[in-house]
Amino acid sequence: MVFGLGGLSYVLYVVVLLILSGLKIVKEYERGVKFTLGKFSGMMLPGLRVVVPVIQSWQRVDIRVKAVDVPDQDAITKDNVSIKVNAVLYYKVADSKKAIIEVEEFNYAVSQLAQTTMRDLVGEVTLDELLSKRDSVSKRIKEIVDKATDPWGIKVESVELKHVELPEQLKRTIGKEAEAEREKRAVDYIKALGHFI
Repeated sequence: MVFGLGGLSYVLYVVVLLILSGLKIVKEYERGVKFTLGKFSGMMLPGLRVVVPVIQSWQRVDIRVKAVDVPDQDAITKDNVSIKVNAVLYYKVADSKKAIIEVEEFNYAVSQLAQTTMRDLVGEVTLDELLSKRDSVSKRIKEIVDKATDPWGIKVESVELKHVELPEQLKRTIGKEAEAEREKRAVDYIKALGHFI
């Protein structure tokens, strides 16, 4: 079969198009996970890389530190106080291959794990411990989530409890106690002044 000049230019055009479509740029803060016929075939480091169309595919993984906002969670402390607590979790992908192969949508998985861990851990401490030892509670959440995400190639950098919202009734009770304490101190101060006059 003999190609005419038009047929040859068409074939050349298709070949050039295939070559160009196979060129991929991996940025410095990314890694590529390459698959050949559906099987893992290697990592793609930053720079210009080639992915053979149809035969190979790849997934881009951002390896920068990410901040996950852990939304308000209803929790009950060890001393049966209902509270709402939220946090922010910082993590990064340490092993791109595991992050793609071992877990589906690692961003979502980390967020869900952080939420359940935070609720469980709040249930193990009293309200006073939660408010006075916030750093140690945050550190414990970080340790648990970091250990659980190790098989996924995720490294948890830190967890910070942002806000603990108390029930309105408890806020009013605390406010009354604080007001009573201020009044007591004022009376004691006036009595002390009376001794000097």
